Amino acid sequence: MSDRIHVTTLCYLEKDNQYLMLHRTKKEHDINKDKFIGVGGHVEHGESPEDCIRREVLEETGLHLQSMRLRGLLTFVIDEIDEFTFLYTSDGFLGEQKECDEGELVWVDKDCVKDLPLWEGDKIFFRLLEEREDFFSLKLHYVKDKLVAAALDGETLDLL
Repeated sequence: MSDRIHVTTLCYLEKDNQYLMLHRTKKEHDINKDKFIGVGGHVEHGESPEDCIRREVLEETGLHLQSMRLRGLLTFVIDEIDEFTFLYTSDGFLGEQKECDEGELVWVDKDCVKDLPLWEGDKIFFRLLEEREDFFSLKLHYVKDKLVAAALDGETLDLL
């Protein structure tokens, strides 16, 4: 696999009409610096996306996923990198939440998520998570940190 192609996972844990968000503040040279994102990471050799998201959620939050739902495939095109991200949600998890070494874990009301410092495209997939029950494919093309194009299920989206 090329160094420019990445396969990752992303999960938003849900409880009491809130999402668990990771405010990325602790890593140097972090593309997500100061933004709020879900938990997840790179699929390692021999892992399925499900193996990866279980491992990443445990490592980053201390919580064990009991159930999860694959909601979509996100294709990020950022400069010279292509990233394919399996997007999950979960309302079934056990354990005690721990401190994360990548930033601060915060439970945020779903209605307030759009007001956080997010990637522009994240606002699109949060809307899709709320509006759709079916699986979706969302392509987000960035130049630096500016969203320049998007497509939903193969159809171009108007960004205005």
